[in-house]
Amino acid sequence: MSKSIKPGRGPSAMGAVGSIAIGLFGIFWTIMAASMGAPIFFVFFGIIFVGIAIVQAIYHYNNATAKNRMSLFDITETNDEPDPLNRYINQTQEQDNNQFNEQLNNASSANYCPYCGNKISDNSYSYCSRCGKEIKQ
Repeated sequence: MSKSIKPGRGPSAMGAVGSIAIGLFGIFWTIMAASMGAPIFFVFFGIIFVGIAIVQAIYHYNNATAKNRMSLFDITETNDEPDPLNRYINQTQEQDNNQFNEQLNNASSANYCPYCGNKISDNSYSYCSRCGKEIKQ
C-alpha cells in the first residue's frame, strides 16, 4: 500500500483566498503605476503579478475541491486518493516497489542490515544483531 503527501484542503482553500487578495493588489498596483506615469516596466510587472495570482488561485481552488489532488503535504492512501501526476510521468507503484526491493537486495549483499545499517560480520545470521529484523540471504 502506498502513501502520498498532499496539501490539506483547508490550507489549499486559504491559498486560493490569498491568491485572490494578491491578484487584487496586482490590479491596484497596475492601475496606480499607469495613472502616475511610471515607466512601462512597472505596469507590466503588475500585469504579470495578476497573471501569477490567477494561476495560483486556480491551482489552490482545484486542490481544495478536487477529489484527486496534486501531491505536496498531506499523507493519504493511494487507493483512496491516487496522485493525478502518476499518469503523466508513467510511474506505477510496482515500479517503485521493484526499485526499493532491488535496493534492499543490494544492501543485504554488501553485508549491512538494510533496515538499520548495522555491519553484519558473518553471513550465517538471518536476523540483525542490532534491530532484530530478518535479513534475507
